[in-house]
Amino acid sequence: MNANLNMTYITLNGHVEVHRYKYLYFLIMFTAFILIICFNVSIICLIVIHKNLHEPMYVFIAALLLNSLLFSTNIYPKLLIDFLSEKQIISYQACLFQVFMFYSLSASEFLLLSAMSYDRYVSICKPLQYPTIMGGKKVILLLVSAWLVPACHVAVPVLICNNTMFCSSILEGIFCNNSVTTLFCVTSKEISIYGVVVLFNLVLFPLLFIIFTYTKIIIIAYQSCGAVRRKATQTCLPHLLVLINYSILITYDVIIVKLDSDFPKTARFVMTLQIITYNPLCNPIIYGLKMKEISKHLKMLFRKMK
Repeated sequence: MNANLNMTYITLNGHVEVHRYKYLYFLIMFTAFILIICFNVSIICLIVIHKNLHEPMYVFIAALLLNSLLFSTNIYPKLLIDFLSEKQIISYQACLFQVFMFYSLSASEFLLLSAMSYDRYVSICKPLQYPTIMGGKKVILLLVSAWLVPACHVAVPVLICNNTMFCSSILEGIFCNNSVTTLFCVTSKEISIYGVVVLFNLVLFPLLFIIFTYTKIIIIAYQSCGAVRRKATQTCLPHLLVLINYSILITYDVIIVKLDSDFPKTARFVMTLQIITYNPLCNPIIYGLKMKEISKHLKMLFRKMK
């Protein structure tokens, strides 16, 4: 039986006293959304405008921040509408699209961080070969792969779910994520197995690759002069901070469906808000403060504004 004929709308039941605090929730999250847009767009524009930032490292940063913008745009508009609505509902098709965008863009973040770690590895460990290895075509290939590969992986289970019958219309969340599988009448073993494959391909393997490249960088930096160590610290530390933050938050999202009712609703609500707020808001701040060239251009911009 087709899911479309079974139930049309899903109730998002993860909100905590939304009718009582709806204006406070809306104000906080609307402010966060505006800050996310302003911070990320500012760094992206600086990288586009200034030619000395047209290097692979900064291009990957711009791509990562663009990914954060797309990620936030997938969640925030619907979330803000729900805060002010009497009923927090979403159509099944829109829910699946939100799932697709959420996990596709989440995986893209890991692949972009992998590309950035590879770029830093070549720059620090093979500096003489860097211009040859990290040419324009290689950068474009890495960027296209970072968005296209996750989209293809995530599209498969989403398309399968579109024709799966579900027996409940109440989703314990404030937006659609992997918890949508709890609505199905029968849990598909094929989807579960495929989900593990996707997790390995798009998260664990990139994570292992990042650990490997940064281990090599640390070894080379430790054996080299102070200038190389400073370069490694200045350019690699922001990437590692972003990776650690995102890994912790995405781990929560992966295991939350397993905990189900054992996890307090208020704690689930707070943690979910952190997932959609923390990284998109902090990424541009980390790169703006820690990346020397970006920080320099930001200071110049602030001086002009005064």
